[in-house]
Amino acid sequence: MPVKISAKKFEALVVQALEELPAFFKDRLQNIEVLIADWPTEEELEEAGLEPDELLLGLYQGIPLTERTGDYGMVLPDTITLYRACIAEVCDTPEEVVAEVQQTIKHEIAHYFGISDERLEELGAY
Repeated sequence: MPVKISAKKFEALVVQALEELPAFFKDRLQNIEVLIADWPTEEELEEAGLEPDELLLGLYQGIPLTERTGDYGMVLPDTITLYRACIAEVCDTPEEVVAEVQQTIKHEIAHYFGISDERLEELGAY
């Protein structure tokens, strides 16, 4: 059964996860915005390569650092979106929600740094 978590509490968990990132990563986050939505749109699911009935916990959209060139500038911020209802759906306890938010933030930030899902899997990140 999914965990019930208010939007306010979820936002606090996201802020906490960002604050707890090692300085090495926090200091390199530039032109990025973290958003919260309840559910992904059909377009976001498609972008992530998922079917409409699959859950998406988070999504990075933007230009990874490894692909930015010298003419990078005057662009809208990259975004990381965490999906509150999806995360709640895969968790059975409030503690699992905390852990999943932290894991999802780290996962999406890895994409910002140019690390693919395949590489994350090789590294044992999930």
